[in-house]
Amino acid sequence: MAEFKKQPRFHTVIDPSLIKTIKQYVLVSRDIVITCHVSPDGDALGSSFALWYVLKALGKSVNVVTADCAPKALLFLPGVRELVAATRQNERAHELIAKADLIFCMDFNDPARVDRLTAPLLSSKARKIVIDHHLEPRIEADVIISRPEVSSTCALLYITLWQAQWARYLNRSSAACIYTGMMTDTGNFSYNSNDPDLYLIIYDLMRKGIDKDNIYKLVMNTSSESRVRIMGYGQYRMQLLSEHRAAIITLSEEELKEFDYSKGDTEGLVNIPLSIPEITYSIFLREDAKDCVKVSMRSKGDFSVSRICEENFDGGGHTNAAGGEFHGPLDKALEKLLEVIPSYDIYL
Repeated sequence: MAEFKKQPRFHTVIDPSLIKTIKQYVLVSRDIVITCHVSPDGDALGSSFALWYVLKALGKSVNVVTADCAPKALLFLPGVRELVAATRQNERAHELIAKADLIFCMDFNDPARVDRLTAPLLSSKARKIVIDHHLEPRIEADVIISRPEVSSTCALLYITLWQAQWARYLNRSSAACIYTGMMTDTGNFSYNSNDPDLYLIIYDLMRKGIDKDNIYKLVMNTSSESRVRIMGYGQYRMQLLSEHRAAIITLSEEELKEFDYSKGDTEGLVNIPLSIPEITYSIFLREDAKDCVKVSMRSKGDFSVSRICEENFDGGGHTNAAGGEFHGPLDKALEKLLEVIPSYDIYL
């Protein structure tokens, strides 16, 4: 126990010069903004609010500003009620970004991922720090900590805080935020979770007093009636393409409305077909509007769904978890998907 507290034993090590620069930027900053990608998930919000707590403990003026609101399933996160979402407080969100002299970009690698906040982010003269674990960053910043081999931005943030000697400022609330992001980005540590660093981090988060069992219950095992119904309907609608070892779930805009859909209600739906032994990858197409279909993909083993998203749906991600978009109606998105799937059989 003493050895762990005295020195880090992480396999992932951040360049010390980057850590020094971050500390200098934070020290001289007056107004800090933390932002993350549109439709924020557990990792995006978890890393943002964990950092928010730490910077506040350092005596800094700091706000978390996002393009849209937190999903209902994550409203339990400590601090999340302080979120400034452009969908509800557009003028305030723009003002905070314009006023900031330092902006932390959490869990995204492309300015387009902040949606309606892209323009103010790009026009801001503030110093920018990126902490992210997605492939091939396409963002300009003063400091970029990009480590795709790390399973979550929350884990990467923890290691960054540790090296900066700021992990001591983590309390029970900020530790819960970090654990939530680590848990959700690994499917409760069921994939991308063989890195020993994860469990060293969990050890220290547990010492901060988190209730990991309760966090699991809140995130993974708490649902509204509409979520239970739409998840069941989505599974009923599942198509199996046995010859391609693939599963497809589609939900149209009309179907979502019928089930009184709220953001987050279909979280985890894309993972369910992977429980079928014969299925290697799963695809979920959600029609958010007549001209926009959200694409989510998950896989098992070494099969890369990131490749499919990058090459066909203007997206990307990780080997086993990726996403993108199709600009057009749902039937055309499905048509394109069925057209390209056979070309990836060679990777199975």
